[in-house]
Amino acid sequence: MRKIIHIDMDCFFAAVEMREDPSLRTVPLAIGGAADRRGVIATCNYVARRFGVRSAMATAHALRLCPGLRVLPGRMALYKQVSRQLQDIFARYSHLVEPLSLDEAYLDVSASPLCGGSATRIAEAIRRDIAQELHLTASAGVAPNKFLAKIASEQNKPDGLFVISPAEASAFAAQLPLVKIPGIGQKSAERLAAVGLYQGKDVLAWPKSRLLQQFGRTGQMLWQRAQGVDDRPVEIDRVRKSVGVEHTYPSDLMEEAAAQACLTELLQELHGRLQRHCCPERICRQGVKLKFADFQQTTVERSVQGWEPALFVRLLEEAWLRGAGRGVRLVGVSVGLPEGQAERQLDLPF
Repeated sequence: MRKIIHIDMDCFFAAVEMREDPSLRTVPLAIGGAADRRGVIATCNYVARRFGVRSAMATAHALRLCPGLRVLPGRMALYKQVSRQLQDIFARYSHLVEPLSLDEAYLDVSASPLCGGSATRIAEAIRRDIAQELHLTASAGVAPNKFLAKIASEQNKPDGLFVISPAEASAFAAQLPLVKIPGIGQKSAERLAAVGLYQGKDVLAWPKSRLLQQFGRTGQMLWQRAQGVDDRPVEIDRVRKSVGVEHTYPSDLMEEAAAQACLTELLQELHGRLQRHCCPERICRQGVKLKFADFQQTTVERSVQGWEPALFVRLLEEAWLRGAGRGVRLVGVSVGLPEGQAERQLDLPF
């Protein structure tokens, strides 16, 4: 077993803006794109969330829910600067840090002698340093693995701490709604509910063989998570698995020819990004994503052995047919990269 801490900053982009301008603390605030340019909310403060505003929501819809919403375009350079300060704080407590984004990370403190070897006290110290030095708040989860630590960090948000001990892991996971498991989205949860699977304990009531037969690799993952099991180590050097580009258009694309024209520009940008990460001839998967006017989306992917521009055209054609006449608000293209060999850590006593 390990001692894992998951740190998740509270409404990070919005919190930084409120720190820079304290007058924003009491008003509903969001960071995102403009409504007249089909913008989307990146994050929002807790005042805005009381109106139902959420990340990934269209800005126009957010403004209908909260007419007084203050929407800022965001300052990525500033957020990255603060994120580097955050990483410096993490490094004081462990050299095993896996950043997930600018504002969250896993820390493996299994072998740390700090704070008497207590992962809980280390998490408290990290949150204290963040508050004192960055004038921001963070929530933390402490658990014997990454899966449970991430769930735990959400339990007492904002500015909270939640601990799941090894002795509590299986009971906690058994009561956990399956929709809270990372990798199980709303649609997947609905499909699981259709066969009577709602919580971890429902999964454990099924024979493992039936789960594998009906859900494949997802069934294997569910069987482990329902028991509170997650063997993944904290990875210091995360291997990039994909590169993608997408764009939301000011007005819906109603003709496939218009989408194909947009595809040409996206592929030029994607090829440029790809060259910064690996040789295009090394890619192993290509995909096209469309988001329709009703916000439903579809993705079509194929395995490849190198860059095939013509394949993107065929993938777009297939995705377009799934729209059944609906306008398209977003087009995206992506490629998968060969997986590297991850070095696993040794398990250490909790």
